[in-house]
Amino acid sequence: MGGLLLLAMTVLATGCGTISTIGKLEDGAGAEASRMWDRWIEAEGDIAVTTTWERKVKPGVTINDLEQVLTQVAAERNMKGVGDLPLSKELEARTGKPQKFLKVYSFCTPDTAREMVDFSPHMAAYLPCRITVVERDDGLWMYTLNMDMMVRMGRKLPSPLKENAWKVRDTIWEMMERGSKGEF
Repeated sequence: MGGLLLLAMTVLATGCGTISTIGKLEDGAGAEASRMWDRWIEAEGDIAVTTTWERKVKPGVTINDLEQVLTQVAAERNMKGVGDLPLSKELEARTGKPQKFLKVYSFCTPDTAREMVDFSPHMAAYLPCRITVVERDDGLWMYTLNMDMMVRMGRKLPSPLKENAWKVRDTIWEMMERGSKGEF
């Protein structure tokens, strides 16, 4: 509700430019903005919480299991693994001390990436898609960019970019869901 009030106030305050822009947005952009607003308030202003998805990894799912699921889903959905960043191993090498697990996995669908950057060069800052696995005191967690924000809140995407962006979104969602449960 708070998001809708903010949207209404913004439209009234900024006038025609806002109305013109709203007409160029994806259907459901306002609802997604409202969800993000609510999440931002719940997180006491933590923008990272607002703009990401997270999943707690089911107890018993190992790092190896999780990595296999991510690789499997990527292969099933024609997404390419384009590297990883084993941060905890790097920190262990630098400090000589054991570290909690922290690793970033990067994935990309090159054709869709090119289409998205051609549509909006600023989208390059979001490439490639990343899933980070973080060991916390209560176990492993997975984090990634809120892909709904990417496909629902912006300017209307032309076809076939829209369909391709949804495929990427659905692939990342599936990676998070299946990875967190260890579902091969």
